[in-house]
Amino acid sequence: MTSPQHLLADEVTVGYGRRVVLDGVTVRVGRNETVGLRGPSGCGKSTLVRVLALLHRPDHGQVSIDGTPVHGVRYAVPVDLRTRVAVLFQSPRAAADPRLSLDDLIAEPLRAVRTPESTVRERVAELADLVGLTADLRGRRPHAVSDGQLQRACLARALVHRPDYLLCDEATAMLDASTQAHVAAVIRDYQRTRRAGVLVISHDQTLMDRWTDRIVDLDSRAPART
Repeated sequence: MTSPQHLLADEVTVGYGRRVVLDGVTVRVGRNETVGLRGPSGCGKSTLVRVLALLHRPDHGQVSIDGTPVHGVRYAVPVDLRTRVAVLFQSPRAAADPRLSLDDLIAEPLRAVRTPESTVRERVAELADLVGLTADLRGRRPHAVSDGQLQRACLARALVHRPDYLLCDEATAMLDASTQAHVAAVIRDYQRTRRAGVLVISHDQTLMDRWTDRIVDLDSRAPART
């Protein structure tokens, strides 16, 4: 029997104190599929991303990757499983360590799993070129680059382990139009090459219509478009 090829949040419930933000939510992202996720502010979209990214443990329900249930979060998850999912957040400045150069920012996930330094340097150079970071930018720290340049570095970092699933939480919202287009093009090219599944959260309906294969409305938890 063939294993399912999807990232799945199955009947996930998450609350903060007495406030339930996700109540029995099921969302599936298939390989080589782009799924849009929309809903009103406060409906739990970002929380769902953190659950799918294995950063937040649901109170109830289960996350699975290609049919393999995931137990635990963050470093409690085996490296070969947790590196199959990556996330690109809205604010690159909130996601980046201000002490690191862009090169070190991209390299950080590789060094965390003790990748040989020669491999780290090769992979960083490859990804910096892919996202359009020139040599003069790569040695700078976050305060010395624009939001768009920093988000390109964050995208390179997200792709560093060649994830099967990429979660984009308003990842282009703070970028100018040309950088938005570049980031989206890099993600689409990566998806075609790796048959990756992509989840996109955005308030830009035009972008959602153009980029996604289907849209899930988190407010009703029903597909809005198939």
